[in-house]
Amino acid sequence: MKYIVSILCINLTLLLSSTRSKGQVAPVPDPGGQAAIWEKIAPYFSPPAAYQGKYGSYRSPLKCYNGDTVETDRDWEKRRREILTQWNKMMGEWPPLLKDQRMTFLDSSRRDGFTQYRVRFKWTPKEYTTGYLLIPDGEGKKPAVITVFYEPETAIGLGGPDHPYRDFAYQLARRGFITLSIGTTAATQAKTYALYYPDIRHAAVQPLSMLACAAANAWYALSKVPEVDSTRIGIMGHSFGGKWAMFASCLFDKFACAVWSDPGIVFDETREAVNYWEPWYLGYHPPPWRKRGLITKDNPAKGLYPRLVKAGYDLQELHALMAPRPFLVSGGSEDTPKRWIALNHAVAVNRLLGYENRVAMTNRPAHSPTQQSNEIAYLFFTYFLKYNGLTVKNQKP
Repeated sequence: MKYIVSILCINLTLLLSSTRSKGQVAPVPDPGGQAAIWEKIAPYFSPPAAYQGKYGSYRSPLKCYNGDTVETDRDWEKRRREILTQWNKMMGEWPPLLKDQRMTFLDSSRRDGFTQYRVRFKWTPKEYTTGYLLIPDGEGKKPAVITVFYEPETAIGLGGPDHPYRDFAYQLARRGFITLSIGTTAATQAKTYALYYPDIRHAAVQPLSMLACAAANAWYALSKVPEVDSTRIGIMGHSFGGKWAMFASCLFDKFACAVWSDPGIVFDETREAVNYWEPWYLGYHPPPWRKRGLITKDNPAKGLYPRLVKAGYDLQELHALMAPRPFLVSGGSEDTPKRWIALNHAVAVNRLLGYENRVAMTNRPAHSPTQQSNEIAYLFFTYFLKYNGLTVKNQKP
């Protein structure tokens, strides 16, 4: 009965939102062409002078685990496989991806220049999810973006006043992108947040990696939508969703590009929000769980995370798996300009492969997105997915 009431409330909210906005909110006009967009986003592909050429103590992705140096494209192909194999071994191998499924369409409503569908599909071998598919008006194949968060309503603009500037799917749909908004509603309500396979007491895959697996299954479901150009699908998320989007795009190479909003792009045990040690990320251990918060002597990290740190692993190796696919870090309080020290390693990999301008970062003082930081993210997707900046190699438009 609660489920039925919840669906009725959501549908009523959609109807009221559609009624309020009908005729009042127009699609966002084209921002002026590829060259004009590049001019606006280009400054964010270079680190500040203080961080140029700085690599810190992070282990270079261009050094194999046996000490060999990566010097050619072919060397990188082998090294990339080595990184991916090692991380999957440590985090747990994914179950087989669900490549042939199609979405079930549950209902629809008209909003601001697009049709919004509530859809259902299987995102793990054992679990279905319900999300929202937004398809803009107009003929022809369109680029698409998957948005990920604690629940799918926030990204479509129905998350309430506590989540300003997190309506990524809605804003991108107004800009002509097909968007699919998904989230871990039931797990969030239970305060377990992520996905546990085969179950929460016997997780064989680190939960953050399992979220990435779910996003890969969402990619396959979205790619079957006739209006979607499957070669131009990106992914975006903020905070928890930023970690999710980062791991999904790094571990699954069919995502053409990505935006990670202030996830904490490397391990940092001084920042409570950069909390990869928590059991719903990379520190899984069977319940009862450690007390949430910073690692202390009385509240140590458990599971995989402390083993990763002890062995010298950090996330710059995963960033490198993106090359040559472009990504943008929409940085806030957790990802300040000093994170360029880690990002420079991904820049170096791209340079080896013959690509420039594939790694970008914006910075704002606070954790939450702003109108300005989001606008650069939307222009990033427009440049690389709409105007096919994916093909640009070592040159400006």
